[in-house]
Amino acid sequence: MSRARVARRIASAAAYGGGGVGLLGGAALGLLVTEVALARRVVGGLGAVPPRADGRYGSVFEDGPARPALVLGLLGDSTAAGQGVHRPSQSPGALLASGLAAVAERPVDLRVVALSGAQSYDLERQVTQLLAMPGPTPDVCVIMIGANDVTHRVPAARSVRLLSEAVGRLRDAGCEVVVGTCPDLGTIEPVYQPLRWLARMLSRQLAAAQTIGVLEAGGRTVSLGDLLGPEFAANPRELFGPDNYHPSAEGYATAAMAVLPTLCAALGLWPEEERPDATRREGILPVARAAAEAAAEGGTEVTAARGRWALLKHRKRRRLPDAAAGRATLGMSPASQPGDRDRQATDG
Repeated sequence: MSRARVARRIASAAAYGGGGVGLLGGAALGLLVTEVALARRVVGGLGAVPPRADGRYGSVFEDGPARPALVLGLLGDSTAAGQGVHRPSQSPGALLASGLAAVAERPVDLRVVALSGAQSYDLERQVTQLLAMPGPTPDVCVIMIGANDVTHRVPAARSVRLLSEAVGRLRDAGCEVVVGTCPDLGTIEPVYQPLRWLARMLSRQLAAAQTIGVLEAGGRTVSLGDLLGPEFAANPRELFGPDNYHPSAEGYATAAMAVLPTLCAALGLWPEEERPDATRREGILPVARAAAEAAAEGGTEVTAARGRWALLKHRKRRRLPDAAAGRATLGMSPASQPGDRDRQATDG
């Protein structure tokens, strides 16, 4: 069965409340569970709490025209939280906030509610927490989720339904939403065959199904693919962190460069036109086919076009500004920002 058909089946099951689609036989599933246990002995643990990056970025623009700061919300799992780096300026939230500030030429207030170890079921709590924070509703939110759903055998349809509901709530609140879909877990070095093949298959199936569900809920997606681009597969020693699982500072920068164009486009700030460029292998495709193609190539954006059609784009990336230089806190240290980031779940 093609990846597009599997993705459509999962998304349809999610829409109708199904628990999941049986994709592996009992023997294969048992082997997968065994291999996961072996891989976890090799992959490093969580280590320290992710750095707190909440605060104001782009303070240099506060002296410009009197325009309110943009508000960026970040939800999801350890990748969104910045697990694996030690300085706030190295985290994906800081990189995205400083990049958005540079493009918009406005300050950006970052609110991070992502939690290491989170699965899609935690998104309901995160959305509630984010929308209850003092101040204006976020202008745009980025969600990165899915890896823990695969490793914990969460039924794909349930995972997609929970994500779609979170996107729908944020859209109803007036937020633009960009989702970084499930990364390709087959790129993780300590994962061996046959788990590597199974992990890649399940990751891409979930990523494609997430894309369908997110588009139907009114959001956009960026495929994290092989952890946001071929750079990870080509340079794993450089782009993975010390635990061999989470990205390094260079890896998070690669991730942010892939997501930033779509983040800006959602707010109407990116200079490229919202139509396909054939020279970059872009096009308007059936949603399921666009979702499947995006899942196979990191950094690919999918946006709803009309009906069951979607726009598939490969936006040009832009070098990110220095997040540390553009940051000014909101009158408090990052650790004192609102939000429950003092606890962690038990997995990455």
